[in-house]
Amino acid sequence: MAARSMFGIGLVAVLSVAAPDARSQSAPIGDAARGETLFRACVSCHRVGKSARNAVGPHLNGVFGRKAGTVDGFRYSEGLVRAGADGLVWSAEMLDAYLENPKSLVSRTRMNFQGMAVQEDRADVIAYLRRFSDRPSDIPESAPTMAATDHDFDPTILAIVGDPDYGEYLSGECVTCHQTSGAAEGIPSITGWPRDDFVIAMHAYKTEVRPHPVMRMIAGRLSDDEIAGLAAYFEGLDEQ
Repeated sequence: MAARSMFGIGLVAVLSVAAPDARSQSAPIGDAARGETLFRACVSCHRVGKSARNAVGPHLNGVFGRKAGTVDGFRYSEGLVRAGADGLVWSAEMLDAYLENPKSLVSRTRMNFQGMAVQEDRADVIAYLRRFSDRPSDIPESAPTMAATDHDFDPTILAIVGDPDYGEYLSGECVTCHQTSGAAEGIPSITGWPRDDFVIAMHAYKTEVRPHPVMRMIAGRLSDDEIAGLAAYFEGLDEQ
């Protein structure tokens, strides 16, 4: 009897640890009805629904689980195609990051959108897009990890004035792949890249928002001052 009692206590303890917190699972991604209203700001470029076709931007039917840059018949920017090749697949978390600041996730995207700063607004739009998935039932109605994802970018980082000479000193690892001439043969050019875009992209690798494993490793070793120096150096190459 004692052994069984101890077993029962142990089983309860295991289940208490293993079972997910029901409250964390019950919170929906967002309010899809409100998201439909917010999506009106997107319809000048994107369509959803049965009659949706590509417009200025690709249609967003079935976006969940789709590799970035792969809608048939749409001509994407090289940056978005490359992001897909690097492993970017649209999930609630990745859509959240892209809607907040497109340039933080994809370099030189043609998406002319300043971003949606309020997390609740992004969540509502994502909940609305879920309705147009190929199999909505396969996408959890709740996404507790998305609410916990922090894509905030500290604006003081952009205020750091980089030393281009220091950036040149640090650039040896970069130019083993990226050509200072600006040529892009399978590897994107970073010559003349606007300083802020460079910094935002490198910090997105550093915080593992962007998926490229090698760039994550490289950016993870760099300090804010080193990233600022590299940004100043590569931006200045365009002026030579």
